Amino acid sequence: MAYMQTEPETSHQANLQIARSAGTVMAAFVISKLIGLLATSLTARVFGTSPESNSFFAANRFSEILFNLVAGGALGSAFIPVFTGLLVADDHKKAWKLAASIINLVTLVLIAISILSMVFSRQVVHYLLAPGFAPREEILTAQLLRIQVISSVIFGISGLVMGILNSHHRFFLPALAPAMYQIGWILGIYFLTPVMGIFGLAWGVVLGSALHLLVQVPQLLKLPNQRYEATLGLDLPEVREVARLMVPRLLGVAVVQLNFLINTYLASFQPAGSITAISLAFTLMIMPESAIAQSIAIAALPTFSKQVALKKMDEMRSSLSATLRVVLMLAVPASIGMILLRRPIVSLLYEGRQFDAHSTDLVAWALLWYCLGLVGHCVVEIISRAFYALHDTKTPVTVGVGAMSLNLVLSFVFVALFNYLGWMPHGGLALANTVATFIEAILLLILMRHRLQGIDESRIVGSTIKFLFAGLAMGVIIWQMNAMLPRMNLALSLGLRILCGVAVYLLVIFLLRSEEITSLFQIFQKRS
Repeated sequence: MAYMQTEPETSHQANLQIARSAGTVMAAFVISKLIGLLATSLTARVFGTSPESNSFFAANRFSEILFNLVAGGALGSAFIPVFTGLLVADDHKKAWKLAASIINLVTLVLIAISILSMVFSRQVVHYLLAPGFAPREEILTAQLLRIQVISSVIFGISGLVMGILNSHHRFFLPALAPAMYQIGWILGIYFLTPVMGIFGLAWGVVLGSALHLLVQVPQLLKLPNQRYEATLGLDLPEVREVARLMVPRLLGVAVVQLNFLINTYLASFQPAGSITAISLAFTLMIMPESAIAQSIAIAALPTFSKQVALKKMDEMRSSLSATLRVVLMLAVPASIGMILLRRPIVSLLYEGRQFDAHSTDLVAWALLWYCLGLVGHCVVEIISRAFYALHDTKTPVTVGVGAMSLNLVLSFVFVALFNYLGWMPHGGLALANTVATFIEAILLLILMRHRLQGIDESRIVGSTIKFLFAGLAMGVIIWQMNAMLPRMNLALSLGLRILCGVAVYLLVIFLLRSEEITSLFQIFQKRS
């Protein structure tokens, strides 16, 4: 992160801890995302934007929604601050009883909901997921849903194990777990789809979720004082505190997932391949967002929580400011680069067999509008974690509900606008997400500034101006190279454009004396 010599030594150490942890998580995330790219590339090449692919991604969306509602971001943001507080207080017995209670409760709830989803899978698809599907697609989606919903139960347990490990500042294996999920996906493509077709890919998802959990278990068993109890812990005040923090956050997650559901709903009425296009495009946009913002946010939350527990608010303010500046330094060029290089990226990753030039057009169009919101997504990740560390899930949820409600309205508005302009309408769904996310990020920044009585906003704004100027210079170079290298080998051409763009960006922010890039060099030197 960015560390100034004027900061207290303890704040400097906290920022260094976040930087080290974020570097570990980022390395694991890069590995995971590269494997994820391979998985989605293989899926696109085998199934293209066919009805089978649409059915698979629609069913996969439902299992993700179920997991996120019960045990995803909602529970993690509520569980980690409470669990970390008990560890800081050196009450390990109660901390592990809390962890066991939450795992047991989540598992029971997810099993019950999964069984109901299997029984009423056809109704779920017809009334919630994809009412625009033809009967054959609807039946296939319901069959795939019955298989993939099993993964939500496994992910529920795995997500909590991840929170426990992160609270102990164990980041690498939890961050590597998504790679294991993608490996299961790849195994399904290679070994199961030749025999079972698209159902083999669904079982690959289940296998991947199991690997996601199993890769973390050895490190979990090595944690000090770890223990498991067959209890629901309903008498524990900490369980009730997690529930209290989770309720508003759950509402926020529900609204976000409702947006994804509405996108799938609307895309089911749009031209063939629209569901696959927005799914693949959003996945591509989330890759740099995960590597940049999620990795740093995961590393920062335990440190923020510890600073709050020790009532060191000045240190938290400094850490938050430094974290935001580094995230912006990375997110700005990522957004500009993906916008300018979206088509060759999609073509290189996905084209082949069933994925043709038309499929590339569909995905690249959605990716354009999603990537405009990459910076907003990154800022929301960091600021939300700061609120969770303050044991405040109500504020980010209230803002998130408002923003995502706006997203719902804008989805209908922009789809109608794109249709009127003769543009592919699924791009309107991506633009709605971008606009709503930027509004959410701005509101959260304003509220956090008020909450902490300042977030060193002058330094944040000054650094952001430098990043935008450097990003503009990078964009000009990439734009010129797009015109100069149209006939070169696609992979070589794309690699050259990325390398030149990154070099120009780093050179410009270095010449502008950006303190963030200087601090990163210092961190690498210290680690070396």
